Amino acid sequence: MVIGLTGGPATGKSLVTAEFKRLGAAIVDADVIAREITQKGAPAYDEICREFGAGVLLKDGSLDRKALGRLIFADDKKRKRLNEITHPGIRARIRQEVEAFKESFSGMGLVVVDAPLLFEAGLDKEMDSVIVVYADEERQVERLKARDLSEDEARRIIAAQMPVKEKVKKTDYIIDNSGDRDAAIKQAGELYKKLCKK
Repeated sequence: MVIGLTGGPATGKSLVTAEFKRLGAAIVDADVIAREITQKGAPAYDEICREFGAGVLLKDGSLDRKALGRLIFADDKKRKRLNEITHPGIRARIRQEVEAFKESFSGMGLVVVDAPLLFEAGLDKEMDSVIVVYADEERQVERLKARDLSEDEARRIIAAQMPVKEKVKKTDYIIDNSGDRDAAIKQAGELYKKLCKK
């Protein structure tokens, strides 16, 4: 079974993914793939350089992800363009990794695709079920500010994705991470058992 896992910024996707992995699920991480396909020398890297220029590069020539983030979260058109560059490669790699896991499991087992832009990229249609990790917006802002972002930056990052409340309307399962970590981990464990019985 292939499960899509998504949520908004700072809702706790990584926490839930880590628990699923601990319990035995195979994890396909879209953020890790995004980093790999934008490494120096990769096709997406070359296109990003052409599109956004030297201002998004570090001295060693690698991508300055913070600079790129500041740029795209302040400009919808630039963010859309970055997604156009990166999404095809991310989708292709996700499909490859999912198929490889399915073959290694002989069709059995749980594969979790952790993708912040699961709905935005249309990947939800390729999943057997979708889980949304939820936290209210004020909790998201609070958590992002704890990562040394200003409130304005935090709200721009949240606004750049489909609102979590919208994702909740499209999902099969919800893990509420508005409270403490232990409560979310407990919900993840219970849901994992339920999914394994399907």
